[in-house]
Amino acid sequence: CKQHGIDLPFSTDSSYSRDRNLWHISHEGLELEDPANEPNYDHLLVLGVTPEKAPDEAEYVTMTFEAGIPKSINGKEMKVSDIIKELNRLGGKHGIGIVDIVENRVYETPGGTILMEAHQQLEELVLDRATMETKKDMGNKFAQIVYEGKWFTPLREAIQAFVDVTQQYVTGEVKFKLYKGNIIKAGTTSPYS
Repeated sequence: CKQHGIDLPFSTDSSYSRDRNLWHISHEGLELEDPANEPNYDHLLVLGVTPEKAPDEAEYVTMTFEAGIPKSINGKEMKVSDIIKELNRLGGKHGIGIVDIVENRVYETPGGTILMEAHQQLEELVLDRATMETKKDMGNKFAQIVYEGKWFTPLREAIQAFVDVTQQYVTGEVKFKLYKGNIIKAGTTSPYS
């Protein structure tokens, strides 16, 4: 590009192929093409930092849910999309949600990682063991259906009905602390515990 007078807004040592949306950003290319290589996180990360570079002090976060839907962070009610944005900010700051997998190599999902962990923390308090086990199986099947583009199928609708029923009592408050890539439980309450 330089030989033809084209200036690019990135250097050759950080020209990863990236796919970003509200939920995450995935990275591939450069050293990530060889699974034997360690990712160059200093050039790679966009949403956050590595746990080693995260603050040395933990940060407490409180979330509320109503019927499985996140409603607030630290006492401030927000739309779900704004909750995810705020969790991305908090999680990125604390090195949360960095995953290295072979398919696309490195994903950053700080907000999604926190949201899923907080939701599960509340589910553990209100759902029985057998329902939790079945929900894990259904969750895997649901993910497969969505990944394969089979949204408009009776099976997706049936699994969605199961999820809707299990979420009726997933209401309460979840408290946790973020520290060096970890989400540490710090208390859960629900009127349905």
